Amino acid sequence: MTGTTDTGHSTGRLLARVGLCAALAVALAGCGGKKELRSQVAPSQVTTIGVNSYLWRASLDALSFMPLLQTDSAGGVIVSDWYVNPANPGERVKVTVTILDQDLRADALRVAASREVAAGGGWAPAPVQAATVQKLEDIILTRARDLRRNSLGG
Repeated sequence: MTGTTDTGHSTGRLLARVGLCAALAVALAGCGGKKELRSQVAPSQVTTIGVNSYLWRASLDALSFMPLLQTDSAGGVIVSDWYVNPANPGERVKVTVTILDQDLRADALRVAASREVAAGGGWAPAPVQAATVQKLEDIILTRARDLRRNSLGG
């Protein structure tokens, strides 16, 4: 009987090992499918935030020199605080970036800027050139495309 009990334990251990190996094989087989799934999902949709992650990161990069008042990745809003360029202390700028979609498209990005100039001991509103806003949008879109291209490995 002693031999039968040892064989029973050996058989039980063998079955446990075989079961564990089978479970690991099934789990590892599932890992191979992630590459295929990733290639089927549009890279602009692979995100854990509410908006396009490339536009979000590119916007933060573009505004990194400015102090930020508000960032809401779920709503896609970045609001800077007033920024005074040390080379031109007589004016300050505030920027709001809104990302409107999860796709990497030019119309998914809206940039608004406010500008004030020093006047009489205070700040007075001043116009912002449309080319300034357009240039900032171009910088963000170019950076977002670069981030996407780099994430795809090419």
